[in-house]
Amino acid sequence: MPGLKPTTREMSDTRDRLIVALDVGTPDEALALVERIGNAASFYKIGYRLAYAGGLSLVPRLASAGLKVFVDLKLHDIGNTVEDGVRALSDLGAAFLTVHAYPQTMRAAVRGRGSSGSRLLAVTVLTSYDKSDLAEAGYALDVPDLVALRARQAAETGIDGIVCAAFEAEAVRREIGTGRAIVTPGIRPSGSAAGDQKRVMTPAQAKAAGIDHIVVGRPITGAEDPRAVVQAILADLV
Repeated sequence: MPGLKPTTREMSDTRDRLIVALDVGTPDEALALVERIGNAASFYKIGYRLAYAGGLSLVPRLASAGLKVFVDLKLHDIGNTVEDGVRALSDLGAAFLTVHAYPQTMRAAVRGRGSSGSRLLAVTVLTSYDKSDLAEAGYALDVPDLVALRARQAAETGIDGIVCAAFEAEAVRREIGTGRAIVTPGIRPSGSAAGDQKRVMTPAQAKAAGIDHIVVGRPITGAEDPRAVVQAILADLV
């Protein structure tokens, strides 16, 4: 696999606001993408596709190169299983990791995180869901009400931040205060296709909404020049 050189952090405040989703099929592809982007980005996300193809081995490697890694596996299981899973991911050096925002799951995650430096994010309602999707799944609450409820429960549990759609950011902030992060997927640069996301914003709109970190995948991974796309997104966040 290609080597990685330690990165400099002089732009960390702005660069850390953008999390590049490594939505590729193999660790080799992920490392190649990281190298193409170079020092334009400092924060990367590993989700299901890459994690299940051996991508978790990249967490300590990227961290040792001075990069931050968001492990997005959205854990949800019985308490002991979640606790053990969070502990293992924290030991790998994950900066962020996700659990679903169910109270029992969140309490177990806090126990598993312990005193490590990993920050726990609770997923409220997936950004591909709308009112009809919730109704089909048996939820009586609408999207904004369910997001607010789960955000409030997350804050009470000691979770470090919330993953939600940008349109819910203002309501989430009211529930969790200023000391916790809001992380938003479903961000699409102007002119990009929405894909399967139903509740999206541009980077500039997300900044105006007070989002702490945005997650962008396909517009970067599918670009001929991913570094240039990263730089354009960061320009909207300054």
